[in-house]
Amino acid sequence: MDIVDRNETDRIYERIHESFYSQSFLKLLGAELEYVEKGRVVISCENKESLHQQNGFMHGGFIASLADVAGGYAALTVMPEDADVLSSEFKINFLRPASANKLFAIGDVIKSGKTLVVVEVSVMDEEDVIIAKMLATMYVVK
Repeated sequence: MDIVDRNETDRIYERIHESFYSQSFLKLLGAELEYVEKGRVVISCENKESLHQQNGFMHGGFIASLADVAGGYAALTVMPEDADVLSSEFKINFLRPASANKLFAIGDVIKSGKTLVVVEVSVMDEEDVIIAKMLATMYVVK
């Protein structure tokens, strides 16, 4: 059984929270930080007309951005405090149109190295229906 270091968990949360809410882009989207633990981050965003494409669904660019942010912050949870991460590449599969009231992006670290972190992100609606899946590589910046 793993013993959770509460001080480390609190430091990780504070670091992610501070960075997340300092991004004006995330404020523009209306994204919220839902959950943080080492190797996992969950963010959410409510549906609003400004996020729609021409058919009334949530725009794919918005969904990709939400996934990218969740993956980046998941990667950051496993980095030392003097490091940051940048997206190096990602591939996203859109599995169905999104028209839910709220979306959740769950980012999980698959493999963490000194230079690269590989993450997987699931974008889901409030009924746990998968909207999109992303596999991404984050580049470590010191």
